[in-house]
Amino acid sequence: MVSIPLFRPARLARTEAARVAPRPRLAARWLVACIGACAALVWTAPGWAAGPAPEGFADLAAKLLPAVVYISTTQTVKREQMPDMPEFPPGSPFNEFFKDFMERQKSQDNVPHKVTALGSGFIIDASGLIVTNNHVIDDAEQVTVTLHDETVLQAKIVGRDTKTDLALLKIESPTKTPFPFVAFGDSDTARIGDWVIAIGNPFGLGGTVTAGIVSARARDINAGPYDDFIQTDAAINKGNSGGPLFNLKGEVIGINTAIFSPSGGSIGIGFSIPSNEAKPVLVDLQKFGKTKRGWLGVRIQQVTPDIAESFGLKDAKGALVGGVMPKGPAEKAGIKTGDVILNFDGHEVEDSRHLPRIVAATEIDKTVDVQLWRDGKMTTIKAVVGELPEEDKAEDTKTEKEPKTSKTESGQSEIAALGMTVAAITEGLRERFDLATDAKGVVVTDVKPDGAAADKGLRPGDLVVEAMQEPVKSPADLVAKVEAAKKTGRKSVLLLVQNDAGLHFVPLRFGGPDSESAK
Repeated sequence: MVSIPLFRPARLARTEAARVAPRPRLAARWLVACIGACAALVWTAPGWAAGPAPEGFADLAAKLLPAVVYISTTQTVKREQMPDMPEFPPGSPFNEFFKDFMERQKSQDNVPHKVTALGSGFIIDASGLIVTNNHVIDDAEQVTVTLHDETVLQAKIVGRDTKTDLALLKIESPTKTPFPFVAFGDSDTARIGDWVIAIGNPFGLGGTVTAGIVSARARDINAGPYDDFIQTDAAINKGNSGGPLFNLKGEVIGINTAIFSPSGGSIGIGFSIPSNEAKPVLVDLQKFGKTKRGWLGVRIQQVTPDIAESFGLKDAKGALVGGVMPKGPAEKAGIKTGDVILNFDGHEVEDSRHLPRIVAATEIDKTVDVQLWRDGKMTTIKAVVGELPEEDKAEDTKTEKEPKTSKTESGQSEIAALGMTVAAITEGLRERFDLATDAKGVVVTDVKPDGAAADKGLRPGDLVVEAMQEPVKSPADLVAKVEAAKKTGRKSVLLLVQNDAGLHFVPLRFGGPDSESAK
């Protein structure tokens, strides 16, 4: 295949142009032939799309615009209290000026005033059901919807869900005429590189159409427990929130929700809630005014390569159970701390972020099979899915040949291979580190800056509750477990640690982060 330097330094381009100038027609024919051959190779290569890019989006936009609405909200707020008047030297001319100014301002401090916010939405039913973001209508006292034909209607909030940032509104037609609406598509079929268009109300300008592609899938931007965003480079700005992201069939495959922007404007990185995640939420909002989600009752953490090696897992997949809620579905089913959930109700659990979405979408009271890794082998148990409590906001869910230990005069045990010193819990240590009266395990009393423990964030005062999924009752107990792990050929030891962050598993490689085994 001929390589054509389409982008050259200007000096080089002029030199080559002079060299081929005597034969312009031949050069032109050669260039056209090369471009044509390259294009043929591109469009006939196996696995490439057979069709060309769309010539335009005008017909599609004209069809979809009537179903996209523009939302404004109002709420009453009080002015922030003015700071106290600054002090000036006696007789200063600023005294009277600032005195009058501060008195006028303070007289207005308690006077409520209206604040307006703008957003977008789209009609999904002829009766007037509208989808938008929860943050668009959050704390709103009044929600006004402007249709594409400039008709202004008052909307009622049917339901809202903070975890997915979705809200459902309802408007009534004054003439009883059905509203234009759009349908949801299958967001799972959207591929990276597919064309998409976004319609919304950026900066209050009204109906605005932008086009781009699907830039990425399954983005986690730490917006909530069920993050699974579609990333797009279609221009999305302030005011686009709640608007639809369409595929070329005119189906909604996403709800535009967030942008990444240091300036506040579009830089080509926008995020949309996938339609397949939104649809069951909206069904619940319409039926119940709130979302009902499945609940397992576990605290989970990511399975890292170190953790996978500690458990004897071939791949770093699944969700590691770091804790089980008392009287929850998981406890009733027999799921234990230290289990690695690999499959839930027939769905592979790729990572810890994946499990909460699977459980949340599962029917309440359904009995499901849970495949998990326990004690070095696969086990399947049955669990009955519960309903996520409304008040539950946070969960869903240098190499040493042998570990060297030494006994200090104070009764503490240093584990050099892990870079830390531990001791039995005493009244003095309990008071020093503010430990609970029912604290179990051994307490970390010292951490070497360049050791494995420091690398994983362990600090004095942390409690080591388990090692290799067995309880730790004394420093000698921990030392023995570390030695046993090393003798079996493991490169790391898995600890269950209790600290301010809660109960969680921490894999520590022997010899610390700079050891050969950690590379």
